[in-house]
Amino acid sequence: MKFSNVEEITSKELAQLLLDSAKPRPLVLDARSQTEYAVSHIETATHIDFLTPDLAVLSTFPKDNPIVVYCAVGYRSAKLVQQLDEAGMKCIYNLSGGIFQWANEGRLIFKDDQPTQVVHPYNAIWGKLLKAPYHALE
Repeated sequence: MKFSNVEEITSKELAQLLLDSAKPRPLVLDARSQTEYAVSHIETATHIDFLTPDLAVLSTFPKDNPIVVYCAVGYRSAKLVQQLDEAGMKCIYNLSGGIFQWANEGRLIFKDDQPTQVVHPYNAIWGKLLKAPYHALE
């Protein structure tokens, strides 16, 4: 309810968008901590600091291309999508369910340009939303 004005995109829709060469390639932003991002991320994702986002990373990106932001489950990314909207960015989407949903559906995730199977669990409580095979041990 807090982010009722934030548009969502499902992991299936994002996966299709990333594969569709006929459509503009989205800018995918990972709004998790650098530690979480280092464990794994969506292949084309660029890390952006959730607390103090550097909007300069967006300045070279075509304004009409979609931007998809994700975090572990969707809270931090929804908050960042709101900030980007207030900054005048267009075509911004929050990845519904975050990287946990992406991984739970068996979609590819990467560490240092190599496929991996684990995701940082954020913490013990939120980590329960991540299926056991994808849970990185801390």
